[in-house]
Amino acid sequence: MDVPVIDSTAHAAATPDLPQPYLELGLSADEYARIREILGRRPTEAELAMYSVMWSEHCSYKSSKRHLAYFGETATPKMQEKMLAGIGENAGVVDIGEGWAVTFKVESHNHPSYVEPYQGAATGVGGIVRDILAMGARPLAVADPLRFGPADAPDTRRVLPGVVAGIGGYGNCLGLPNIGGEVVFHPSYAGNPLVNALCVGAMRVEDLHLAHASGTGNKIILFGARTGLDGIGGVSVLASDTFSGDETSAGRKKLPSVQVGDPFTEKVLIECCLELFAKKLVVGIQDLGGAGLSCATSELAAAGDGGMSVDLDRVPLRAEGMTAAEILASESQERMCAVVRPSDVDEFMAVCAKWDVLATEIGEVTDGDRLVISWHGETVVDVPPRTVAHQGPVYDRPVVRPDFQDRLQASTSRDLPRPGTPEELRETLLRLVSSPNLASKEWVTSQYDRYVRGNTVLAQPSDAGMIRIDEETGRGVAVSTDCNSRFVYLDPYEGTRLALAEAYRNVATGGATPVAVTNCLNFGAPTDPGVMWQFERAVHGLADGCAELGIPVTGGNVSFFNQTGDTAILPTPVVGVLGVIDDVRRRIPTGIGAEAGETLLLLGETRDELDGSVWAEVVHGHLGGRPPKVDLARERLLAEILVAGSRDGMLSAAHDLADGGLAQALVEAVLVGDCGARVLLDPDMDPFVQLFSESAGRVLVAVPRTEELRFTEMCTARGLPWRKTGVVDPESGALEIQGVATFGLDELRTAWESTLPALFD
Repeated sequence: MDVPVIDSTAHAAATPDLPQPYLELGLSADEYARIREILGRRPTEAELAMYSVMWSEHCSYKSSKRHLAYFGETATPKMQEKMLAGIGENAGVVDIGEGWAVTFKVESHNHPSYVEPYQGAATGVGGIVRDILAMGARPLAVADPLRFGPADAPDTRRVLPGVVAGIGGYGNCLGLPNIGGEVVFHPSYAGNPLVNALCVGAMRVEDLHLAHASGTGNKIILFGARTGLDGIGGVSVLASDTFSGDETSAGRKKLPSVQVGDPFTEKVLIECCLELFAKKLVVGIQDLGGAGLSCATSELAAAGDGGMSVDLDRVPLRAEGMTAAEILASESQERMCAVVRPSDVDEFMAVCAKWDVLATEIGEVTDGDRLVISWHGETVVDVPPRTVAHQGPVYDRPVVRPDFQDRLQASTSRDLPRPGTPEELRETLLRLVSSPNLASKEWVTSQYDRYVRGNTVLAQPSDAGMIRIDEETGRGVAVSTDCNSRFVYLDPYEGTRLALAEAYRNVATGGATPVAVTNCLNFGAPTDPGVMWQFERAVHGLADGCAELGIPVTGGNVSFFNQTGDTAILPTPVVGVLGVIDDVRRRIPTGIGAEAGETLLLLGETRDELDGSVWAEVVHGHLGGRPPKVDLARERLLAEILVAGSRDGMLSAAHDLADGGLAQALVEAVLVGDCGARVLLDPDMDPFVQLFSESAGRVLVAVPRTEELRFTEMCTARGLPWRKTGVVDPESGALEIQGVATFGLDELRTAWESTLPALFD
């Protein structure tokens, strides 16, 4: 085997004019010049690899950092008083009381999942789980917001089944319930699906761990899987570049950039880490995800109080002939990097051996301020670690409101023909219920284990997922992810506030108090001033909304370059909300059916708001106008009333109104509960508007007859509009909307459940 040429720092200093492939690695000429200025020479091959992946859009946030600062500018001390770790850490951590802390985060694995759907999605789950693990928590559950091209498109039939199988295959093997997420179809995602992954974990407050390398002489231990050639360039080639549209064709596959996952290795790695934490054997820890060892070593050193030396010859490999640059850039999965006191190394290694986890000491913390990496007896990296991890370029990209925005908002749905007769309303309801975006997602979620470990309290098709974290007290948490990208496209600021409001409302609909926010901001290329305008408005909408609701943004992810050629996806800032419930036995289920004669109440106000609605899209192929108005003070009040109703046993079911309006909420409530209902619409309002409007701030609740007066008096006293809209009727076997139509439950179930199986089985 040929031994590769060692590109040492001495050789780099002696050959300043040697051409280097910085453009191919995603660096601009200015960025390359800045690296040379930092080092006082040209970089070695290994250093160039490190800077290229760490200064990529995915790792450095170079186009978004200026805008993301707005989250900090708008956060008040009160909002952050329960935060134990926030933006900049592997995941946000919140103190939820009784000595418990919860950590959660959502990230993207979009481009890898298009190139190789199964492994791209599987390793997206694996990566977010390790982020949670790195905080010192036991991962408890996952959720996956997904978006694809048209449901009947051939490429969707290639991508979606592989993505779903990857998520299920990896998560099921880990023994983590998948409790939520979304599945959305739209033509803009045809060449660029969105595969976002959320994980939530819990720990005792005192068990929090952070990523830092401190203590001169402390050892750096790499443990988990061996390092291979998979995933090289994942954050620079895939996540920080646009697709031309033929990445999966012969000769153009970017498969080497897609990681390969092994969930069984990750499962023992999880248990190994938790035992290491319990025995207090870890000073600092970092998972190896995007940018691999380049990220782990530079970030640990940058966050520490000294330098670091690393010997790449000690790194266990699973491929022959790897160069130093490849070892540093590899994104092979199931790996962690820990800082360990010398006195604890033997016990650390013993724990790893117990779990059959490969562990190798690869370096130590030094008293200097440099990250020095050697290979084959030569120094191949000698850099200030902060310049790699935290001092990458920061761009102030042009921000310009697109020319089409005024035309888009002027094209309202007001002039679209609306159904007026009972027959037309009946046909419209069935057509929407069976449309891919409103149809049951059971074909997807049935491939996930939603109840493994026995602590799942609510899962899809509930509005939010909920898990118990303390078996003694019943304390639990709920999570929901939401984004109506049609609304964001119409108005990025208001659309993002609507996404926040819906996720917030969904958590409260289950009976949990919303306490924190994470996000995954999926947008097109930042080099497009119109995309940057969408991004800036979305960030401001989310930050201002969180300030109004009084809950903090604990962290998240930015995913740019989500477009095919010049065509960007609809702006999709996915918002995740975490809620806390004191006792999960007080949760509010989604389906009605507890008792005959229970009252159905519609909380909130319904307005003629059909712009951007599912009805406009499905029936007329129309997208234009302005999204519904959102009143976050009213959303906060609504949440408080739902939580009070849950705590005091006044509600037997609740379901929020969003896509598809009241009609969709009624159909899902009766089908999930397998129970009939009689509904009486307001005679003074257009039945079409009542059934299909997508006004925000509304929830359908079922109230026992004994609690109806107490609950409605509470709503009235606090100023929350409500209307009695029907009764539960278990014996009827039908949904009767008086004056419109009667739908048998079997008829509705066939319409709702048959769409995705017909497309993908």
